[in-house]
Amino acid sequence: MKIQIPILNSKLGTHPAFGLRWQSEAATPLFALSGSVRKRRGASLPAALQNRAFTLVEMLLVITIIGILAALVVPKMMGRSEQARQAAAHADLSSIKTALDAFEVDNGYYPKNAMDLLQQPRDAKNWHGPYLDKIPQDPWGNNYVYSFPGKHNPSSYDLMSVGPDGKEGTEDDIGNWTTK
Repeated sequence: MKIQIPILNSKLGTHPAFGLRWQSEAATPLFALSGSVRKRRGASLPAALQNRAFTLVEMLLVITIIGILAALVVPKMMGRSEQARQAAAHADLSSIKTALDAFEVDNGYYPKNAMDLLQQPRDAKNWHGPYLDKIPQDPWGNNYVYSFPGKHNPSSYDLMSVGPDGKEGTEDDIGNWTTK
């Protein structure tokens, strides 16, 4: 590839910033457009530019450093997703509790089941719902468990997520009687 540039100043033609080597009236680039280093029209390259490559040892060193960094960072990030799911479950429980309490204020009793928050029960004379748009699932894809009267709260209700294992009564359950 030739670039035709008229010679305006003899000092300009040899300036290193242009990456060009002047030969008569035509400028010839030292490097091809593909980025490979090649000699053009007898132009000599400095020795540092002729042998540019990474050695196997350098590449292995970089790969080792990346592996060590990944080994340090990945375990710290893995626990965050489970913490985020637990926080989302607590937030869902809080919004459902607010809807249950609003139902109780309007009607004088807590609903018999969670569907009473979406559809008016026959015995609710002062129902001002729906209290929720829909009943969400917990972050693990399970339904929240609502029971009235509750086992843990006999004078009120129990509301819980069965947690990641999907089994009620295990240590990973998140309920309105547990603390964060």
